[in-house]
Amino acid sequence: MIVGSSLTIEIGDRNLLHDASFVVGAGEKVGLVGRNGTGKSTLISVIVNEPGKTVRHTGNARIRGTYSFLPQVPVAGGLGLDPNGFSHVLSGRGLDVLDDALNKARNQMAKDPSSENIELFSDLEEQFRENGGYEAEAIMARLADGLGLRPDLLLEDIDTLSGGQRRRVDLIRILFQGPDTMILDEPTNHLDLPAKQWLMEELEAFPGAILVVSHDLKLLDRSINKVLHLSGGRLHEFKGTYSSYMVQLEADQSQRERSAQLEGREIKRLSTVADSMRGSTNRRARIAKSIDKRVERLESSRTEVHARDKRSVFRLPTPQRSAEVPLRATGVKVRYGTSTVLKDVNFHTRRGDRVVIIGRNGAGKSSLLRCLAGVQKPTQGEVEIGVNVSIGYFAQEHEQVNLEVSVLDNIDDTILVSETERRSLLGTFGIPGKAAHQMPGTLSGGERAKLGLAMLAAGQANVLLLDEPTNNLDPSSIEAVGTMLSRWAGTIVVVSHDRSFVNALEPTHCLKLPDEIFTHWDDEYLDQVEMK
Repeated sequence: MIVGSSLTIEIGDRNLLHDASFVVGAGEKVGLVGRNGTGKSTLISVIVNEPGKTVRHTGNARIRGTYSFLPQVPVAGGLGLDPNGFSHVLSGRGLDVLDDALNKARNQMAKDPSSENIELFSDLEEQFRENGGYEAEAIMARLADGLGLRPDLLLEDIDTLSGGQRRRVDLIRILFQGPDTMILDEPTNHLDLPAKQWLMEELEAFPGAILVVSHDLKLLDRSINKVLHLSGGRLHEFKGTYSSYMVQLEADQSQRERSAQLEGREIKRLSTVADSMRGSTNRRARIAKSIDKRVERLESSRTEVHARDKRSVFRLPTPQRSAEVPLRATGVKVRYGTSTVLKDVNFHTRRGDRVVIIGRNGAGKSSLLRCLAGVQKPTQGEVEIGVNVSIGYFAQEHEQVNLEVSVLDNIDDTILVSETERRSLLGTFGIPGKAAHQMPGTLSGGERAKLGLAMLAAGQANVLLLDEPTNNLDPSSIEAVGTMLSRWAGTIVVVSHDRSFVNALEPTHCLKLPDEIFTHWDDEYLDQVEMK
């Protein structure tokens, strides 16, 4: 259960939330929704008592009972005693610490079987048993199977996993913990369709409370029964699914706009009448004052009209003409330790091509993009860049964003020399002016994605390498990015699991991994996009 009372939240000059109170009751499944940058993740950080240094807040947020939290950005190295997925998952119940203590007690007992050492071992074993330690592997195997993760990957170094694999490990930890309340920030990021469907079933069956931030409309419609909509610093509550909420929101908005319009007309009419009586007889002047008071009462009780969300429109500059073959990969091989993720990748792009790389998590998609971008050297093979080619790289976890400088300073000033021009570009991508001097780490996941896109626009690249560019974006922004890229004249190589985005992109070619087959695009491949 979560109780928030009189919460006001600010970052820099931005007021994200004003005097909000809400309850997520026992057993309620609540979706926290709103456009990118409205403050959803910041609100979550306050609820779990992990606000950033630049976050200021008043009021209270309390979680009653046990809870688990799935952040947008994974914790480097995991939360276990050892830096692997298995220890990370065990830490959800404190079993990593218990298992370590139990092994030490066992060794101590073997060396000195005193009654004190035997009693310590027995107490620790009882705790281990009560916390489900002996069933842990079986539970993990079931959860890994449902999410489509090979169980052996739980034993790998957690920081070597792909984005999709790491997301699955984090979800396994949350589900394994079995808390009273789950707080989930974009839980379906990186998941394929079967994993999403399985997760929805798990969330539906979960007996506790859930507060979920998501732009996955299917998840919101299927798994929630209450909506908290954050917009314009206000939190609005509605009981029902997301779709029913949107219908109600539109009806309420239309009614408010109609009422405000009628009230405005009446205020204008009365003001006109009052003005016509001024400076006349004393009696008519008294009537004018009476009308003025009536106008004041109408003004003070006017219907509040919430601003409608504007449709997102993004633009990239017209690129310079590149060589006919801007990019070529020959015999590219990538190996990590004893694991080979790419064996022999061969393909080339022609000017204006839109290449989509598809394949399941761990197939090497992100590794290949890093090699193409020049941020990682292939174990073997060669990447050739054509004449007059300028590459723009959008990394999955936004590694291209410099966290040590402000949002504004991340925008290249070579072409956009003035601050006004750079601010204007940020505004074009939906980043408000007040955020310009914030540090990128204080932005939401969606805003960081938009910053990455703005950085590409400022660099004027003619070849874009995009790794999951729509992760964390709201539906309007996803549509805007797809439309922007479909109209752009440059060359694109993209990794994406978003079917609607890929469809809007109108691909020309497809590189299928791990088969390493390069071929012309066929709409039948859309099903494989979601099965990545």
